[in-house]
Amino acid sequence: MRSRAPTDSGSVTARALRVLEAFAPDRSVLRLAEISRHTGLPLTTTHRLVKELAGWGALEREADGGYRIGLRLWEIASLAPRGLGLREAALPYLSDLAHITRENVQLAVREELSVVYVERLAGRDAVRVLTRVGGRFDLAPTGVGLVLLAHAPREVQERVLAQPFARHTEKTLCAPDEVRRALAEVRRTGVAISDRQVTMDAVSVAAPVCGPDNTAVAAVSVVAHADAVNPHALVPLVQVAARGISRSLGARLKPSVA
Repeated sequence: MRSRAPTDSGSVTARALRVLEAFAPDRSVLRLAEISRHTGLPLTTTHRLVKELAGWGALEREADGGYRIGLRLWEIASLAPRGLGLREAALPYLSDLAHITRENVQLAVREELSVVYVERLAGRDAVRVLTRVGGRFDLAPTGVGLVLLAHAPREVQERVLAQPFARHTEKTLCAPDEVRRALAEVRRTGVAISDRQVTMDAVSVAAPVCGPDNTAVAAVSVVAHADAVNPHALVPLVQVAARGISRSLGARLKPSVA
């Protein structure tokens, strides 16, 4: 999975952002020395920035002296229109889709050259997935990523195709020509099927979610056991959910053709 490199700017704002970027799912609590090491900032600078961030509420101090991301950041992040607003509009349809399929249901948006997951509902016996809400992943191997990339500006597509592709499984598409053909197929059919490209036991079926101008603003998917489901049987269910969310967002969609 690609991650954004920390900014090298020397501004106070850039340094504060580097402190926040030091935290990750596998290091949710960090001490000052650890933050200093991950950011490359001097310990004295780290101490000053952490104190200011904690005072504002962006960080919270644990009883043992460690720090974690503060609730104030979640409050601010919830104002993002592609986050909470999209999630609230989508949740009824995602819940229905999860109830019917009993599989993983995901909602994602594109941020630069990555997928960002806005919501995920997991079935009790659903296949294991590598994603989490707020997490990032490469565009090309995932169902939602293929949808978002297929409807992205040409310049974005070319930037993705120009980069080396991470091979997650033996079935991951890593040749630019293969990915181009997959994107063309998504635009032709209106759906993406990612068959065991991320893990060898999972298949993903995804469809675009459109905004008021009828352009793709998100993607919804079902991720199921590859050996237990026919992905083509999931296509109409995913499309119905995607169209419902799109209408909730104000999209003016043409009637589907039976």
